[in-house]
Amino acid sequence: MKIRNLLMSIAVAIAFTACSNEGNNPSDAEVSTDIINDPATASGEIDESELPVIEFEETVIDFGEISQGEKVKRIYTFTNSGKSDLIISDAKGSCGCTVPRWPKQPIKAGEQGDVEVVFDSNGKMGRQHKTVTLIANTKPNTTVIALKGDVLVPEK
Repeated sequence: MKIRNLLMSIAVAIAFTACSNEGNNPSDAEVSTDIINDPATASGEIDESELPVIEFEETVIDFGEISQGEKVKRIYTFTNSGKSDLIISDAKGSCGCTVPRWPKQPIKAGEQGDVEVVFDSNGKMGRQHKTVTLIANTKPNTTVIALKGDVLVPEK
């Protein structure tokens, strides 16, 4: 039993000392995520006129009235009116009931693409306003599109 306790103590001591490498390397520096969140280069120099530009035909679509439990699918068409390839890296709905699909391949300058948004009205009622935030290599790097309408609860 004493050997088991001794081995356990040694294992705990090794774990604490092995995992604590904070400050061991003087060249460690905090790296900012601004490079990821901003399409600028690591040097910070960028010609904004060369960036892609995402322009939607409509940024807000009203789906009208639907019955609770229905799913609504709408397509948002956009054009890359910039000078370089547009890359949408992520799209997030404002809640789990709003699910976006976006092109995973680059959209060349002058070309069009679509973002499909499906809203599930299950458990929802009344006026709804849901958003989808797109993250792309544009300036600014986020674009918001919205879906709104009324969910009617069937009479019992």
